[in-house]
Amino acid sequence: MLMDALLLQLGYNATLVAIGATLLGISAGVTGTFLFLRKRALVSDAISHATLPGVCIAFILMASFGGDGRNLIGLLLGSAASASAGLWCLNWLTRNTRLAEDAAIGSVLSVFFGFGIVLLTVIQTLGVGRQAGLEGFLLGSTAGMLWADAMVIAVGGAVTLLLILLIRRPMTLVAFDPEYAAARGLPVSKIDMAMMGLVMAVTVVGLKIVGLILIVALLIIPAVTARFWTERSDYVVLLAGLAGGLSAYVGAAMSASAPNLPTGPIIVLMSFALFLLSLLFAPNRGVLAAVLRHLRFQRRVHLRQGLLALAQGQPIYEKLTLRLLRRGGLVRADGVATSIGKARAAKALRDERRWAVVRSDHAHEAAAALYDGLRQIESVLTQDQITEIDRQIGGPKEVLA
Repeated sequence: MLMDALLLQLGYNATLVAIGATLLGISAGVTGTFLFLRKRALVSDAISHATLPGVCIAFILMASFGGDGRNLIGLLLGSAASASAGLWCLNWLTRNTRLAEDAAIGSVLSVFFGFGIVLLTVIQTLGVGRQAGLEGFLLGSTAGMLWADAMVIAVGGAVTLLLILLIRRPMTLVAFDPEYAAARGLPVSKIDMAMMGLVMAVTVVGLKIVGLILIVALLIIPAVTARFWTERSDYVVLLAGLAGGLSAYVGAAMSASAPNLPTGPIIVLMSFALFLLSLLFAPNRGVLAAVLRHLRFQRRVHLRQGLLALAQGQPIYEKLTLRLLRRGGLVRADGVATSIGKARAAKALRDERRWAVVRSDHAHEAAAALYDGLRQIESVLTQDQITEIDRQIGGPKEVLA
């Protein structure tokens, strides 16, 4: 069943839902990247929670006039209006009061979401709440989704992605350096609002699939995942879109193969799985890479200290140091230095004396700042400078052990 869903073999509607979810995931990942780089990730949480009153009010209005209260376009329009009001309140509080942005986000989020829960309770007392299925907007659900609903989501995700591609360059500049963007003549406040508008569009389109509670995860987790793999912003955008699209596609397929599973949590779990893989195995920022770097650094320190101890005739008690020296053919099994070990030890001790001269001479202040106990002095000074330092410290001395 799951394989059929992944291969788009569960029927036309399920296929359209999977495609729509994929477009939504790509749009969310790309949009969330700019939000993440702008360090405004929690704004998406406020926007998503602010959609609930709009959904409820739209349902009440459509049901009151004898229409279908479950019409997705009407519900999405209501959520967009509510989210716009929440975003306006957030910006007004941030600019015109002493509240910091995080406090304003908490205020808007809690007030709008609380109002939405009250309205949801009122709808249930009207006797149409259960039939309305509005609970699906909290966690997302594709079960029973109509063809028209799936088409709305697919088209909405595609249009949002197209808009992102059109204004990605100014958004990137504002996300990294708003002061420089303003100096270049870019309207930073308008670009910020456009960015928030795209976040709102992704949030509104994704309500039916991911739900208002978890849409923030689809916006932020792919961007964080992509950041583990690259330092370049354009690559982060591409990888975030790929991660978002993949997690949404697999999550929607799993939900379609098991209709009792809520779509939103499954998509978020798939996104978290990609994040976890990146956290552990990314080549530069991953945990495994950090552990390997630490082990390599530890071995270099032990080897360096072992060579200095050999050069000064000091006993070596650390087992790791002895093991590294033996493995490198620098000492024999009884701990006595080999000819290669004596030469390396003498070189290590002489380099320390050279570094001591460099660090005490103000003329070499820039070079002295690079000293870390492990750096080769030849990578910092020219051969003429090293020769001059050697004249000051005298000729090389024999290794004592």
